[in-house]
Amino acid sequence: MKILQRYFFVSIMQAVAFVLVAFLALSAFFDLTGELPSVGKAGYAIQHAFLYVLLRVPFHVYEAMPVAALIGTVYAMAQFASSSEFTIMRASGMSTRLAAWMLFKIGIVLVLVTFVFGELIAPRTAPLAERLKLTARGATVSQGFVSGMWTKDVVRSEGITGKVTGSRFFNVRQYRNDGLLQDVRLYEFDTSLRMRSLITAARATFKGDNTWRLEEVTETTFSNTGPLPDGASSGTGPATFGQETSRVTTRKLAGMDLVSEVTPKIIAVSASDPDRMSANELAVYTRHLSENKQESERFKIAFWKKLFDPLAIFVMMALALPFAYLQTRSGGVSLKIFVGIMIGFGFLLINTLFSHLGVLSAMPAVLTAIAPSLVFLLLALGALWKVERA
Repeated sequence: MKILQRYFFVSIMQAVAFVLVAFLALSAFFDLTGELPSVGKAGYAIQHAFLYVLLRVPFHVYEAMPVAALIGTVYAMAQFASSSEFTIMRASGMSTRLAAWMLFKIGIVLVLVTFVFGELIAPRTAPLAERLKLTARGATVSQGFVSGMWTKDVVRSEGITGKVTGSRFFNVRQYRNDGLLQDVRLYEFDTSLRMRSLITAARATFKGDNTWRLEEVTETTFSNTGPLPDGASSGTGPATFGQETSRVTTRKLAGMDLVSEVTPKIIAVSASDPDRMSANELAVYTRHLSENKQESERFKIAFWKKLFDPLAIFVMMALALPFAYLQTRSGGVSLKIFVGIMIGFGFLLINTLFSHLGVLSAMPAVLTAIAPSLVFLLLALGALWKVERA
């Protein structure tokens, strides 16, 4: 059986590699077509466009691998059927369970490759591609936002471990590619949502240990000594925050340190596409959003999809196995490949549909991510049961 396993492995891997290269070439062509209108504008040259397209290839590998595994395995199984090789294998004692086990071991290799591209390579090359485009155009990350980039954290009495004393909103007008923040505004509120201070800084650099160094600082402090309206502190009173101030003080400083849970990584991912982030980045940012009581469902779904989508390769290969039982009279190799392509694109469409439905509905994020794979797994089991009985 080792020889048979090796034969399966070589045949399927060659077919999957061929299909994957075809998908990548098509994706690169569309990416380049989309970039050509920008070539020659604001310093963006043709070499920048080619490099941008090249840096996006790892993301397309991660995205296309399940469909490539399906079509490649369908092609290999259809070839076995058309040449009667699979019939000979079955006559020699190979059961459906053994064939599925051999496909499973091949799938492990493809899943590992997909995880490497999805977790280690694509999350680094995709932001690098965006920074390349911005640098070539002389732009910054935050210029795509009208009011700059926003994020939120909590204010604690002792660094980042003490009692929560309020909340803070970060507004960064310019976030440079080297991590330097420019034109920074910090809005701090107490636990009753009364503004406590407004801090503006020309620049901010991260020193590590959750500490930012602010330069050219102007700090405006509001001393909220007035009592809150009756019931406001308990939530039973009118919708007012009692912004009473007995004194407003302003001071200018050459620099000051700010301790915050917000890090350059959080600021960077706040402007990123969740689908292009690693599971680790999604976990960190989702936890940050949840701790600050912000909407995080979209990032939760993206996190679980990062875990389950590579495993869909096993489902796709299980769907391809029944094609080996279809003889030539049931349709030629080209027809079977066409059916495999339709199944693959159907999976991509349903996967995308469930992602949007998960954001709009109360469906748990983990169920939203795994539901398409479960649906197609049932289809695969049903198809295998049918061909076994035939």
